[in-house]
Amino acid sequence: MTSTVGSPPYYENHGFQPESVCSARQPGGANPYPPNFSSNAPSVPSYVPKVAAHQSSRPVAQSSRRTCSSTVKKIIIIIVSILVVICCAIAAFLIWYFAVDNRCLSSLIECGSSGVCIPSSQWCDGVSDCPNGEDETRCVRLSGSNFVLEVYSPVSSSWYPVCQDDWNDDYGKTACEDMGYSVDTYYYSQGVATEVSFQSYMKLNTSAGNIDLYKKLYSSDSCASGNVVSLRCIECGLSTKSVSIMSRIVGGSAATLGQWPWQVSLHVQDTHVCGGSIITQQWIVTAAHCVEGKQFSDPSNWRVFAGILNQNEMIFRNGYKVQQIISHSDYDTDSKDNDVALMKLETPLSFTDAVQPVCLPNSGMMFQSAQQCWISGWGAEYQGGKTSDNLNYAMVSLIETSVCNSVYIYDGLVLPTMVCAGYLQGGIDSCQGDSGGPLVTYENSVWWLVGDTSWGSGCATPNRPGVYGNMTAFTDWIYKNMQANR
Repeated sequence: MTSTVGSPPYYENHGFQPESVCSARQPGGANPYPPNFSSNAPSVPSYVPKVAAHQSSRPVAQSSRRTCSSTVKKIIIIIVSILVVICCAIAAFLIWYFAVDNRCLSSLIECGSSGVCIPSSQWCDGVSDCPNGEDETRCVRLSGSNFVLEVYSPVSSSWYPVCQDDWNDDYGKTACEDMGYSVDTYYYSQGVATEVSFQSYMKLNTSAGNIDLYKKLYSSDSCASGNVVSLRCIECGLSTKSVSIMSRIVGGSAATLGQWPWQVSLHVQDTHVCGGSIITQQWIVTAAHCVEGKQFSDPSNWRVFAGILNQNEMIFRNGYKVQQIISHSDYDTDSKDNDVALMKLETPLSFTDAVQPVCLPNSGMMFQSAQQCWISGWGAEYQGGKTSDNLNYAMVSLIETSVCNSVYIYDGLVLPTMVCAGYLQGGIDSCQGDSGGPLVTYENSVWWLVGDTSWGSGCATPNRPGVYGNMTAFTDWIYKNMQANR
């Protein structure tokens, strides 16, 4: 977290990776891997067999036959060894293939039990891509800051709010499960007045009997109660600290416990690499560039620390193990397009005042230019500095994309999957080590995840604000992958 303007940027800070793990630019001939990681495969021993230098008393022909026999044995042993290795590999693949429920790559979602895998972007898009049309059924989402439940109608290829008439918590829990949440985190369903006049609703057919929720729903032009369902699958966006106090902070400051309870530190081999945000007891949102490469894409290498402000304290804790990493299938390493990833924990977090989820933005939510947001992390406190031992935070303003894409700023590099935040005069910004961490805002009495720290040029440099993954563009992707990997 940078709060001062220093010398000109010493590198193009694409990713804000801490220099101890991923330096931004390697000098010629430098080892491209971090010092804590080995880039050398085990070497094959090189030796010359020792042969006793004495004259054999046996005939030369017999010695030749023995040499030939020995060579044949060696060849047979090598062939048998190769066959054993191949058989083991095939057996391992078959065990993996039939033992794992979801056989798709992490970036794809399986269509029921058919084995067909399609990208999450093809789910609920009005086109049946699965053999049995699974991708166009059970399509639910939340809309607006009031968490209005909407259900997709494949018949009309449209999303409709659900009328509150005859709705109950059992239906709410079913809808939450279909967005990837656990019923254990279910918060509430309630009716709310509509902010706009809807022409059509999805209503429950109460005479349909005990059948699937989605078979009970039908499209209707009326809703007797006039209220639609507001669904909260998890209590999120809470902070134990007063907003009025934090709104007076305009520079980088040390955080207090419970102020940013969704903030986590992501470690590899006892080293802070990136930040992340808690969205459920088992799921963390971070940046895709944090999990690039063989070492960083391996879940077993990571540990997640939550509810701790000081990096030195984390040394004495075990952290949470990561079970699965899902990086966006359309992530582009050069442009940082779709820079988002999910981590699933092996064991769920225990929520406390210091460990809480942040709210994902709902469909239709728009965050305005100049809106106040906050960034937090253990990143460097000045350009070229080391990552901070303490969690810091700062207030920044959203900057219009057209401004960030102007020639004198980022010249068109800010894509629709990104948002700009900071100050054109510099002075306050994210920095290396803050990658993947949260950009949040406070609206309708809850904290929303606006973005994840992605890239920038230098730290706190004039006309070089921070660029963040646009979470409004990723919410559907997150829900689909949470649901497919429950």
